Amino acid sequence: MTTIDLNSDLGEGYGAWSMGDDAAMLDVVSSANIACGFHAGDPTIMLATCRAAAERGVAVGAHVAYRDLAGFGRRPVHVTPDELYADVVHQLGAMTATAHVAGTEVTYVKPHGALYNTACADPVQAEAVVRAIADVAPSLAVLALPDSELLRAAERHGLRAVSEAFADRAYEPDGSLVSRSTPGSVLHDPEQVAQRVLRMVTEGVATAVDGSEVSVRADSVCVHGDSPDAVAMAQAIRRLLTEQGIAIAPFTGAATAPAPATGAATDPTPA
Repeated sequence: MTTIDLNSDLGEGYGAWSMGDDAAMLDVVSSANIACGFHAGDPTIMLATCRAAAERGVAVGAHVAYRDLAGFGRRPVHVTPDELYADVVHQLGAMTATAHVAGTEVTYVKPHGALYNTACADPVQAEAVVRAIADVAPSLAVLALPDSELLRAAERHGLRAVSEAFADRAYEPDGSLVSRSTPGSVLHDPEQVAQRVLRMVTEGVATAVDGSEVSVRADSVCVHGDSPDAVAMAQAIRRLLTEQGIAIAPFTGAATAPAPATGAATDPTPA
């Protein structure tokens, strides 16, 4: 039986502000890219999202980003390789500890937004990101576009390189993603997207914006959680793939079950 992973960017609220329906998405996807606090997410949201993923057997990935809360991590940020290395180490440390407390573990890393796009194309940024991952936990996989600098760096450092495709993003003829600033870069029709993903998984191709066929190699398919149609798209994808005999499962294997509760939390007594 063919098996594919479905991943989504989750935990992307901050304080009183929320984004997307994480609970509904976690009922559909098999891997959760959880924001680590630099583009979105705060300690409370990180912990709640990790716990919700653990309860459902969904694998946890660290969704590391540039330090850019105001821009949601979608703006290029000029940092030195050493600064980027330190930022990724910091985010991995926070997410690793949070996942542990939630009774699960981080099994892979997927950069977010501008960091993803830049590190996929720039070998210097890719090296800084992957060097940080390798130094923190060389058992972690790296999830990114196939044939990208990120996956090449992962392979050089002996990390598992995992290719992903995007269900709801338009492709350029060269296999890169169409810029979000371009009309039509994000797809919204659930049934159309589901059929597109089926072709990606079974035929290894997708139709680019110019009508040409582009080769797509995917161990995981991403459905972005911040789209108004995200849950409907994820549900349509899972339904169609399942009907075609394709199993949905984390590419990293079964997620760790949550640890038994150690007692109810109590409110601190004011001094």
